Amino acid sequence: MSERRSPTIRRRRLGAELRRQRESAGITIETVAEQLECSASKISRIETGHTTATPRDVRDMLRIYGVVGAESDELVQIAREARQKGWWHPYSTVLVGAYVGLEAAASSIRAYEQQVVPGLLETEEYAGAMIRAARPDFTADQVHQRVRVRLGRQSLLTQDDPVDLWVVLDEAVLSRPVGGDAVMRGQLKRLVEVAELPNVTLQVLPFEVGAHAGMDGTFTILSFPEPSDPDVVYAENATGGLFLEKSDELQKYSFIFDHIRAAAIRPEESIAHIAKLAEEPLWKWRPRSSPWT
Repeated sequence: MSERRSPTIRRRRLGAELRRQRESAGITIETVAEQLECSASKISRIETGHTTATPRDVRDMLRIYGVVGAESDELVQIAREARQKGWWHPYSTVLVGAYVGLEAAASSIRAYEQQVVPGLLETEEYAGAMIRAARPDFTADQVHQRVRVRLGRQSLLTQDDPVDLWVVLDEAVLSRPVGGDAVMRGQLKRLVEVAELPNVTLQVLPFEVGAHAGMDGTFTILSFPEPSDPDVVYAENATGGLFLEKSDELQKYSFIFDHIRAAAIRPEESIAHIAKLAEEPLWKWRPRSSPWT
């Protein structure tokens, strides 16, 4: 598998390596900041991947740590690549670029979704209807841009080195007619089609299981091809999302996902269930005027 070139993951990897080199040299962040005549917070943000380091910064930091030669050249080259903009950059005002960068670099993605179809699996019509409903403050142009980005991201599933995607959908996702009857039926058929890809696994978590390990909410676990790049958990919310990287957090969410997929219907049965719902949707079973008692 060829490595995807994502500036986000390279910035994160570079920061981790710079931190390792500094700690191996027994040098404090304050000492580095003093020698480079910058703030300690800048060094900290470089090491955590939140700030892009210039090739000169990296070279100067490595000189302080006593790292020279080929190893230094490699890290300086990573710094150059980490400054390149991802394809999603023009849409940075309508999308969290950090997530897209990590998604683009991931070798596998595991996701549990409670409310909506994940972006990698959405039809254009479904995506537009969902965004318009979730963000009534958006202009038509903002909605259009977000839809374009989502459709562009879907190439990850069919490119030469496709990402392995395993999604567990709560049955509520299949029961809510986003965009109306025709749009939702089209979306269900799209799920059946994409599930035929060898790198895509879909499962349905039915209502009948009752309470389950994923009751706290939607999340995505991204894993990367390089051993030096640990997994990342992304928990989405209305203001963007939360990235979790601590080992205990990663273990917790991996544990939760394993329990969710064990409780869900098997993949082949899930696809048959989705195909049936496309013909006999759940939202047709109860008239809109039915009282809730």
